[in-house]
Amino acid sequence: MTGGGARGRVAPEGRRFLRGRKRAVGRLAAWSLLESAHTFLGGYGVARALDDGFLAGRTATGLGWLAVAGAGALIGGFALRGVFAGLADLVEPLRDGLVRRAVRQALDRAVADPAGSGDTGAVSRLTQQTEMARDSFAGLVLTARSFVFTAVGALAGMAALAPLLLLVVLPPLLLGGAAFLATLRPLAAVQRRSLDTDEALADRVGTLAEGLRDIAACGGGAAVEARAEPLIAAQERLARTLAGWAALRTLALGTAGRLPVIALLAATPWLLGRGITAGTLAGGLTYLVQALLPALNSLMTALGSAGTRLLVVLERFTAPEPAGPAGHGTVEPEPEPEPEPDALPRPRPVRPRTEAAAELRGVTFAYGPGAAPVVDGLDLLVRPGEHLAVVGPSGIGKSTLTALLAGMLAPDAGSVLVAGAAARRGPRCTGPDPRRTLLPQQAYVFTGTVRENLIHLAVAPGAAEPGDARVRRAVDALGLDALVGRLGGLDAGVSPRLLSRGESQQLALAAAYPSPAPLLLLDEATCHLDPAAEERAERALAERPGTLVVVAHRVSSAARADRVLVLDGTCAVCGSHEELPARSPLYRDLVGRWNQAADV
Repeated sequence: MTGGGARGRVAPEGRRFLRGRKRAVGRLAAWSLLESAHTFLGGYGVARALDDGFLAGRTATGLGWLAVAGAGALIGGFALRGVFAGLADLVEPLRDGLVRRAVRQALDRAVADPAGSGDTGAVSRLTQQTEMARDSFAGLVLTARSFVFTAVGALAGMAALAPLLLLVVLPPLLLGGAAFLATLRPLAAVQRRSLDTDEALADRVGTLAEGLRDIAACGGGAAVEARAEPLIAAQERLARTLAGWAALRTLALGTAGRLPVIALLAATPWLLGRGITAGTLAGGLTYLVQALLPALNSLMTALGSAGTRLLVVLERFTAPEPAGPAGHGTVEPEPEPEPEPDALPRPRPVRPRTEAAAELRGVTFAYGPGAAPVVDGLDLLVRPGEHLAVVGPSGIGKSTLTALLAGMLAPDAGSVLVAGAAARRGPRCTGPDPRRTLLPQQAYVFTGTVRENLIHLAVAPGAAEPGDARVRRAVDALGLDALVGRLGGLDAGVSPRLLSRGESQQLALAAAYPSPAPLLLLDEATCHLDPAAEERAERALAERPGTLVVVAHRVSSAARADRVLVLDGTCAVCGSHEELPARSPLYRDLVGRWNQAADV
């Protein structure tokens, strides 16, 4: 559970984070200040257009002031573009830092308790909570700076038109704001309990997931349901509580967002009696309706939802790790069952386990009990040093096959072996699997230097960091000299959002080149490269020591492989590129369509 100590650590760490990015904060403030000029000109232009223009019988002057207000809108649009660019420079480093911290916390727990079940709550932190923090932080910064600079422009405009307007507008604004602030603390407490329950539920599901088949076979569903139901019910109660506080927050928003307009309209006779003109009243109303109140509404919404979520999530990442597994979450860890040997569905000759780089023996897999199998009774032997291409229509099971080989999925029947052992490791195995490296279609590039992005797969546990020679060989083999030079060299920083998809894939492929893993799996990892770059990358990776399995999307990629596996949903066919057209109608059709598309 998270306590006041964690809350006390959030603020100092937040200040350190912002101090380390003063330039990004300065750019964001400069663009926001330009946006406040748009707010000032909007209401001031309307007031002057009425008083000095239309009501005075000078139509041209009125149109001129309206043009000034319109120019302010264009300035605001231009400023908003810069605001979003500056926002990205704050948001992405925050997310990267939280991901690194979540991984570090999980590894620290594994080291402290090597025989335990691990930090299963880290799954929630690494996936749901990091994205929640990223989105909440972005929304909070965007709306907070919008309100501050919009309020500066609007209140300065009202003061320039008539200070009496502030005496009418500010009291209801402050009343609604105070009512809203009173809901923040209890709302944060409910959010905190909700995340506690979420992590406990993740712990429970993670503990039970490994034994689902045994649970079903032994008829233990009712007992499992009885243990998980209280957590689900607690989440349901907390959701209703959050909805109640949201209703109170909506009432406070209505107070702050409607009362100022009502007060201004009700005070109109009094203001007119003190020399306030119709144009000034219209300008003040414009400031309220078009600028100040929308910004206030956005701020209160962000603080009430994104702000409390961000505070609670950051507490998870700043809280000290407990000394042992008994202090984690609200669920006591249970003994893990011993991993069962791979099931062999039917007798077959016993092969030496060093014979294959990877092997599938009668593998069947479906996404759900009632779903049709995506892989059905598949036998496949991938030889050491072989280059295998996998082809087939979209959705036929190519990515499922690579996930099975990567140990990300467990087969429903049969066994998957990598280097003679089960592909899916037991729950006590922590850290990366040194036997294989998987590159998915969405290339992983992180905020760091070019060098760090190229070596993170090359360092084996306990090994020293690879030298420049290995990095240079990877850059030369994949032809990335121009890209590395454009980025500023190996020690230059990488911003993932500034890279194209093809450039991200090139960096990820170069990172895989020095990887010590003997099995390399590419799941559409070259789909954003042109044919020449794809060929160079695949040839370089095929020549490295080890075995290469590629999900191919071009006929040229399949033609380069030693063998091609064709998945068609009924029976898999494996052979060379030259012999498969005669053996597989699907491959013959795919080759024909590929050639008609000019191999692109």
